[in-house]
Amino acid sequence: MAEPAPAGRFSPALRQILVPLALAQFICSFAGSNMNVMINDISQDLNTTVQGVQIAITVFLLVMAALMIPGGKLTDKYGRKRCFLAGLILYGIGALMSAASPGLGVLILGNSIFEGVGTALLIPPVYILTTLVFTGVANRARAFGAISALGGIGAAAGPLIGGLIASTLGWRWAFVFQALVIAAIVLLSRKINDPLPPDPTRPFDTKGAVLSAAGLVLIVSGILAADNNLWVMLALIAAGVLLLALFFRSVRAKERAGQEPLLSTSLFRNRTSNLGLVTQNAQWLVLTGTSFVVSAFLQVVRGYDPIQTGIIFTATTAGLLATSLAAERLARRHPQRRLIQAGFVLTAVGVAILLALVTGTPSPWAFAPGLLLIGLGLGLMLTPSVNVVQSAFADNQQGEISGLSRSVSNLGSSLGTAVAGTILVAGITVTPERSYGLAMAVLGLVALIGLYVASHLPRTPAPPAAD
Repeated sequence: MAEPAPAGRFSPALRQILVPLALAQFICSFAGSNMNVMINDISQDLNTTVQGVQIAITVFLLVMAALMIPGGKLTDKYGRKRCFLAGLILYGIGALMSAASPGLGVLILGNSIFEGVGTALLIPPVYILTTLVFTGVANRARAFGAISALGGIGAAAGPLIGGLIASTLGWRWAFVFQALVIAAIVLLSRKINDPLPPDPTRPFDTKGAVLSAAGLVLIVSGILAADNNLWVMLALIAAGVLLLALFFRSVRAKERAGQEPLLSTSLFRNRTSNLGLVTQNAQWLVLTGTSFVVSAFLQVVRGYDPIQTGIIFTATTAGLLATSLAAERLARRHPQRRLIQAGFVLTAVGVAILLALVTGTPSPWAFAPGLLLIGLGLGLMLTPSVNVVQSAFADNQQGEISGLSRSVSNLGSSLGTAVAGTILVAGITVTPERSYGLAMAVLGLVALIGLYVASHLPRTPAPPAAD
């Protein structure tokens, strides 16, 4: 295990651990947003529709969310580095399959399934290793700041990088780019050592994993079906809620029997962590929802190509970069609660500006101020929200809380594309301005809910809870 991080710059050994972890978060976030600017190209090449591409994007995000909790739990059984490398390999295979896909089905298999499962395996170790290796609020904030910065930049710069690649080489090369980054991460990961030994005898709650994953899949699938059949939507959501209820019933039964469930109910007894999880969900919902809605609107309605759309999103990237990289300095000067609140205020104002553009035919650069404010706001609060949640628990619960935290964040991402995307797609060819306005209004409401929840976070976080 590397030595604890000093107060100043990280040692070379610690940087060698941080770089591949941050790059892993970057590429996974990039994968969730880069397809947004290739909607027209992919749909035409694979003979599908905008809704077909939306489904592929949403399924990828949903698979991550549904399997992130089991992925976090497997790190305790098989080891954090082993799960990290296994996830990278699965992800790389999925990226190459997507690059060669002859139709939507193979694209969903490669991008949505293989890359989604790979991400669910590799992301929990990123946050567990960071929490265990980097000690102290400021040092941990700096490490999470770098990871959150690259994660946010991956999501925000995905449209730009994807647009450049799609316009010059073709959309398939965006997946080749992902595979190359994955190969680089594998090489850089040789210096990572697992701080805690794995416990192969530790039980795994297969029943709980199936129930929780199926429940989340059904709920989001119901949202995707909203513009096709209201009764199907209600049936799917009801079935998903039922399965999640059965999951929590199974968890309580295992705990009463003295067995280890997939997810301990003690994780939900920490009020600070619960509030932090809600803010994480809201942040990623707004980020991915905005990325999909604005990208689709600019391409399908305004007729912009991938690179033009991607360039407009540089405003979000710049905002995220500016505030995320200042995470350590901000954490020393301001309470994490205040940073999260300020972030939601900036984000809500940014969404309001984008909502105002529903009327008339403004220049595409008119979208830049709103996107910049959203980037600044999200970059300001991504790191504090993660730090609030991870720091609320002791080391022996980091596997569980990391899986739950990433699951909640990725569920927010999938809901952003599913909810806002479904509202937009339902009328994008008939009443595009109205659909765009409704989608952005929903995202603005989510930002305000996040602000309200953040106002209830404690001013001074309590010490980590014991198991």
